[in-house]
Amino acid sequence: MTAAELSGDWLCRDCLSHGSGEGSPNRCPKCGSPRLRSHDELFQLSIAHVDCDAFYASVEKRDDPSLRDKPLIIGGGVRGVVSTCCYIARQSGVRSAMPMFKARQLCPDAVVLKPNMAKYVEVSRAIRRQMDALTPLVEPISIDEAFLDLSGTAALHKAPPALVLARFAQSVEKEIGVTISVGLSHNKFLAKVASDLDKPRGFAVIGAAETLSFLAPKPISMIYGVGKVFAETLRKDGLTTIGQLQEEAPENLIRRYGETGARLARLCRGLDSRAISRTSEMKTISSETTFNTDLSSVDALSTELLKCSERLSDRLKAKSIVGDTLTLKLKTAGFRLRTRARHLMIPTQLANVIYETGMSLLERELDGTAFRLIGIGVSGLEAAAGTDAVDLLEPQIARKAAAERAMDRVRSKFGREALIRGKLYGQKPSRPPIDIDEDEGTHR
Repeated sequence: MTAAELSGDWLCRDCLSHGSGEGSPNRCPKCGSPRLRSHDELFQLSIAHVDCDAFYASVEKRDDPSLRDKPLIIGGGVRGVVSTCCYIARQSGVRSAMPMFKARQLCPDAVVLKPNMAKYVEVSRAIRRQMDALTPLVEPISIDEAFLDLSGTAALHKAPPALVLARFAQSVEKEIGVTISVGLSHNKFLAKVASDLDKPRGFAVIGAAETLSFLAPKPISMIYGVGKVFAETLRKDGLTTIGQLQEEAPENLIRRYGETGARLARLCRGLDSRAISRTSEMKTISSETTFNTDLSSVDALSTELLKCSERLSDRLKAKSIVGDTLTLKLKTAGFRLRTRARHLMIPTQLANVIYETGMSLLERELDGTAFRLIGIGVSGLEAAAGTDAVDLLEPQIARKAAAERAMDRVRSKFGREALIRGKLYGQKPSRPPIDIDEDEGTHR
């Protein structure tokens, strides 16, 4: 098929040939690949959402080829949940956040590995470096996904954003060894929707002209922020598709659902004015762990709290940020959630301060209740100024801070296991802890 017979803008995701014309090719005119993406607005769109495919599982399969054709679940523990799973395991019904016992029932032949967060972070940073080479406007929203604004970059790359993204996807797959899916559109909401349409190794496009017709038949749950409870409320009100929301006057949705109704009125029409910002505010960072057996003693709970505190401190230091509000999270054996918070006079990133503040909150909850989960989080985040200002105000804390920073230097040079706090010596985690960054309600 000649270029003159092609329709609209087209791009081959294998050989990267591209062009425009009349007609609609089924395969690349140059290499014959069926991995062709054609769209009338393909070379005009510049807002992208990039999402790694089954990220943790992909990294593990990359590092162990014997896992390639096997169902793989990343998670573990008697009471753990699935962090992620490969697409083979998903065919059996396994999903992220599913209890491990249920995942094992659905896919008894699956290989189960504990998360290796240090390795995943390293891979994430390598991908991020490639993103930064494409545009200064990269907004990470988790360890394995980010928004990119490539507006005005065509002259720099001598190529439209769609071609730049296709090259990027190839580079990540060849050089880093994991696959990504790309959603390309004219705003963040639709780019995120698009990236979920064609996984894995996807490249989906939603143009401005088709926005209303594309969204109309889709379920309301496709709108981020509409969970099961709210979706059920809308269903009872006779609203199940985005098209039905489009037919409602915005003032009616606002009157019935308040601020959420205003948001629905905008997004159901594909309207999203949020800019992609490199400095997107991260609201909370936390670390939590679920125990294999319920714990009630101060010694056992304080040990788990110290582990979480150290992990949280490590992450704050890695990001060069501090926080001024600490929140303790506890979940009882009966699944009742308790949260207790304390505001600090001086923002901190020190494990010692985090732990001792957490302990002061925990001690008030030790009434014989058995707990299945503990976590500690910090909010009120800001860039670190170098050292905690409290070092200058409290000599005793200053000494502990100096000791901790000396410990950090040793660990940085010789590895984390070079120095272990006495309370944690010989300890093994109940199950892999979960680290969470919360940014506009998104867990990372």
